[in-house]
Amino acid sequence: MAQEIEIELKQLLTKEEFEQLKQYFQLKDEDFHTQTNYYFDTPQFDIKSKFAALRMREKGGQWVLTLKEPHEIGLLETHQTIAPPASLEHVHLPEGEVADRLEHLHIQKDQIVYFGALETSRAEKMIKEGLIVLDHSRYLTVEDYELEFEVSDLDIGQAAFTALLHQFQIPVRHTKNKVVRFYEEKMKSQNR
Repeated sequence: MAQEIEIELKQLLTKEEFEQLKQYFQLKDEDFHTQTNYYFDTPQFDIKSKFAALRMREKGGQWVLTLKEPHEIGLLETHQTIAPPASLEHVHLPEGEVADRLEHLHIQKDQIVYFGALETSRAEKMIKEGLIVLDHSRYLTVEDYELEFEVSDLDIGQAAFTALLHQFQIPVRHTKNKVVRFYEEKMKSQNR
């Protein structure tokens, strides 16, 4: 089973803060690549109710299905390589690691439907304490900018992350995961 623990610090940015960090880390437009996350849940948001998220995306020529679940520190990610979907609207989840984890969460995989896509332009830069990620995302009617910091040690990562924000005078903002932001916007649009 392809599983990993992801420890990630997040910070929403203004466009100006994003551009400052892009320049500081010497990232050029050609360093950014685009990826699209396709999100799935049941109509009753059963996966979300477990504080989990299910996404599919093409990465490096392969399609990968990923289930993210809460873990003591960070998130437990279960990855499964799958065949390219014939249709997102009528997706049939294959047997395997992700289906097994969904069953463990008491979620019926035949109830899962496509909810929408989130497109991100992403650039990464490795530094001593971890991986710096700058994301410019577009979904539904929203466009946002985000700094992510993937680390293996939460304490060391948090100290470096806090120092970076302080250096650029970026105020700490409560930042939800992309999928949470996507779902909140989706629910708002359904209630309009």
